[in-house]
Amino acid sequence: MSLHTQRRGFTLIELLVVIAIITLIVALLMPAIQKIREESAKLKCKNSLKQLAMACHTYEQHMRSLPPAIQMRVEGSGGTVSNVASAEGQNFGPNWLVLILPYADQGNLYNSVASSVGAYMTTGDSGWRAVIGQRVPLFLCPSDSRWEVPWPGISGHSNWARGNYGCNAFGIHQGSTNGWNGTFKGAVPTYEAGAPWTDPTIPVGTRGAGVMCINYGARTSDIPDGASTTIMIGELRIGASVAPGDVRGTWALGFPGASVLAGQASWDCRTPNNTDTQADDLGPGSRNAPEDGMGACEGCGFQQAQSRSRHANGVNVAMCDGAVKFVRNSVTQNTWWRMNARDDGVNYKE
Repeated sequence: MSLHTQRRGFTLIELLVVIAIITLIVALLMPAIQKIREESAKLKCKNSLKQLAMACHTYEQHMRSLPPAIQMRVEGSGGTVSNVASAEGQNFGPNWLVLILPYADQGNLYNSVASSVGAYMTTGDSGWRAVIGQRVPLFLCPSDSRWEVPWPGISGHSNWARGNYGCNAFGIHQGSTNGWNGTFKGAVPTYEAGAPWTDPTIPVGTRGAGVMCINYGARTSDIPDGASTTIMIGELRIGASVAPGDVRGTWALGFPGASVLAGQASWDCRTPNNTDTQADDLGPGSRNAPEDGMGACEGCGFQQAQSRSRHANGVNVAMCDGAVKFVRNSVTQNTWWRMNARDDGVNYKE
């Protein structure tokens, strides 16, 4: 007689139990995987900031100062700031990221418009805008890059590519000056008595000058508060996450929220990623979305913009000495001010 071994398959119940166990294991692992992925993105973002800081330093070696936030050929008014809160219709010039292209491994892109960049302050040549639609991976944070829908644009130039980094123009948003024009050509605004916002820890008369402003770039060796304790570059979020026409995070546009931080420790922009309504003062197309940490005064003009990111609990910043730090949302307004002002007379302590 021959013996036959009968093979028995899984019952439906056993199969469901196995599927349930696998599902549970995946559910338990997903947060860890997501955390690892975000840590990797944060590290890549820090590396990008490090490279941008090095490019700014190389620019300084050649030009004897950091690049300006934007070159703006101001006509009339004796060469003083005039209507800089609006980009619409203005023949504004290249910003700091355009100026550092040859030092950020983008020499070919820069060379394609170099003659226009060099001529802008003399002739107002706008040919440099040929680069505005170029995607540059170095200018994007991986945590936010999914939102790189082009900004629709202004003044006959459309499809501006996105970016996530802004230079520190600082300035104080208050009654007599807004954050953006208050540091024009390196001007030094002071905190006024009776300003429409208060912080008892910041004395009246405290200075609030920026590092890279309209037609001005500081020398890192001459920063009164010290290069190691003053922010040069910080993160910005791409505005397309709240509205396709929101200008925030537009790399070649040298205005607040696009590629500039301004007034970021005063009035309703107090600390990184603040959730105040109408916090950033921006141009047309912006959307007020405080529930998403993207408050905006729609149509207030380019005056003020906070550092924002998609990293949990804070933002990455590059200091003027090239060091990269992570600043938590819980930082006090006083400390955030001290980190951004180049000349408030106090070196912040970590």
